[in-house]
Formats: sequence, C-alpha cells, structure tokens
Amino acid sequence: MNLGDLIPITLFICITYAIKVIVDARVRQKMVSVGGSEELVRSVLQSEELRRRHASLHWGVVLVALGLGFALIQAFGWQDLTPGLVAVLAVATGLGNLVFYGIARRLG
Repeated sequence: MNLGDLIPITLFICITYAIKVIVDARVRQKMVSVGGSEELVRSVLQSEELRRRHASLHWGVVLVALGLGFALIQAFGWQDLTPGLVAVLAVATGLGNLVFYGIARRLG
C-alpha cells in the first residue's frame, strides 16, 4: 500500500471525528441553555462517560485477543495465508468480544 493513499483516508477520519465532537458539544450546550434539569444533564454526562469507558474496555480486550492470535500464528510458524490462519484471527476476535461481554455484564 502506498503511503500517499493513507493521507485521504486519514483526512476523512479526522474530519468525521471533528464533526462528531462538534455535534456532541453543541447538544450538551443546547441541553444546558434550554434549562434542562441538573439531574438530567448529570445523567447524560455519566452515561456518556460509562459508554466511553466500555468502548475503551471493548477495544482493549479485542486487541489483546488479536495480539494473542497473532502470537499463536507466530509460535506455530505459519507463513502462508490459509483459511486456518484467518480462522485463528476470527476466533481470537470473537473470544475478545465474548470476554468483553462477560466483563461488561459483571460491571453493569
């Protein structure tokens, strides 16, 4: 893959993220300015914080599971792209998601 191909992709991701941040801030500002109750604002902010923590936990668990999958592939010395190799990565991703589900259920 050419490094020049990453520039438009990165630009698109940055613009999309900037729009999301601006819209979220605007929604919070409107909620406060309309006179939403303090309890409602606190509740929304706490739920956003919890969602962000769960997202970080989710990606952390999935990436650790994928790392273990790649380590397993390296340990066995598999070099060629085969359905078995793809299956190892798919299983690692699935296990990571299942572990996150179990942790999230226990936390919530």
